[in-house]
Amino acid sequence: MFNNAPLDYKCPICLAIKGIENENTWIKQEDIFYRDDLVMGFISSKVIKGNEGHPLIVPNEHYENIYDLSEEVGHRIFDIGKKVAIALKKLRNCDGTNLMQFNEPAGDQHAFHFHLHIVPRFEGDNFHEEFWNQKKSDPKDRISYAKDLRNYFEQ
Repeated sequence: MFNNAPLDYKCPICLAIKGIENENTWIKQEDIFYRDDLVMGFISSKVIKGNEGHPLIVPNEHYENIYDLSEEVGHRIFDIGKKVAIALKKLRNCDGTNLMQFNEPAGDQHAFHFHLHIVPRFEGDNFHEEFWNQKKSDPKDRISYAKDLRNYFEQ
């Protein structure tokens, strides 16, 4: 319903869920910090200056947007999103968090696989300007963020 991905779309998130690392996905297996039967959590391959290493939660099954998302999977995404937000408060001592999700090109969706951003926020972080200036991050810079959250969820 209300899908916008081209017919030949190579979903970068589905590739990562399947364990594939190639030119069609920037997501590395080391970025993954959480996985269960319905969802996966990983560190974004894009960096927001001042809010580095923000996590995303995605469904393991391909759903392009919120209109297609099953209620069961949607609940799990937000349940894990809440746990990640709490983890960010504890691990990074952030002042707040943003949970953000975008649908369709007019809604600024850039990857046509449902994904929930959990962004650690800090007083004076200049987030509103920096969010729209995201750049691809070096995978090595993401490892510690994923490791911290992986350890948190293994406890």
